Amino acid sequence: MASQPRSVLISGCSSGIGLELAVQLAHDPKQRYQVVATMRDLGKKEPLEKAAGEALGKTLRVAQLDVCSDESVANCLSHIEGGQVDVLVNNAGIGLVGPLEELSLATMQNVFNTNFFGAVRLVKAVLPSMKRRRQGHIVVVSSVMGLQGVVFNDVYAASKFALEGFFESLAIQLRQFNIFISMVEPGPVITDFEGKLLAQMSTMEFPDTDPDTLGYFRDSYLPASKELFRSVGQSPQDVAQVIAKVIGSARPPLRRQTNTRYLPLMALKTMDPSGSLYVRASHRLLFRWPNLLSLSIRCLACGCLPTRVRPG
Repeated sequence: MASQPRSVLISGCSSGIGLELAVQLAHDPKQRYQVVATMRDLGKKEPLEKAAGEALGKTLRVAQLDVCSDESVANCLSHIEGGQVDVLVNNAGIGLVGPLEELSLATMQNVFNTNFFGAVRLVKAVLPSMKRRRQGHIVVVSSVMGLQGVVFNDVYAASKFALEGFFESLAIQLRQFNIFISMVEPGPVITDFEGKLLAQMSTMEFPDTDPDTLGYFRDSYLPASKELFRSVGQSPQDVAQVIAKVIGSARPPLRRQTNTRYLPLMALKTMDPSGSLYVRASHRLLFRWPNLLSLSIRCLACGCLPTRVRPG
């Protein structure tokens, strides 16, 4: 007898990783999935529906879901047969970059409401059913910035650090219920959004930022970020393929990084538990030796540096 399809609920599917993952799972010839691809604004569903093709209405359904709303989450789950979700993919998220002086508390809270509390809200909604059935898989699209701080990404990194701590803690308890948690940690991902954001930041006025910090942001950080995305950035399709493999694993990993070319940039942190080596080296590369930083990034792109990271 053929096994029943696994129901997969994915947040943030209007573009990028979420869109690509939903389409890949819906068309997977080996696994059997029923995908509920969600987004906050259904006015943006056309690209997903077009990419889904013949899977639309068969193995893929589009639904409205705002991860910042209890009512929206409850309404979405009420339209899933039996309210049963076998695999939850927390993908919805927003970015934030810039000098801290320019970021209001309300803006910071909005990042946490989406990136952190949005994921927590979804987990709280699906967890009782998973516990009753004693099976389930919760996938979190985190980031390498959940493992290391990155200059001028203070708030975004903090939201991802929060995800990492929350879900690692929860993973211990949920093993008793045969529920697995996997945190997928992409490095730079090339999207239209990222390109537009970096271009916009290079011309924006920052009236509350001191001249030195503004100079560091525009003259050091932005060029280094553009070089990093250009040299080692992944496509959303590549990241989605990694997530699909994690979902299809018999024993899903707790963490899976998607970009081996980025791993050397994390080596300094794993080599020194105190963190001083990473902070000192990052500071010098960005602010004192930008030419060396650019050369290192180009080496990552061509494979000059080793990709295996050994714990210190």
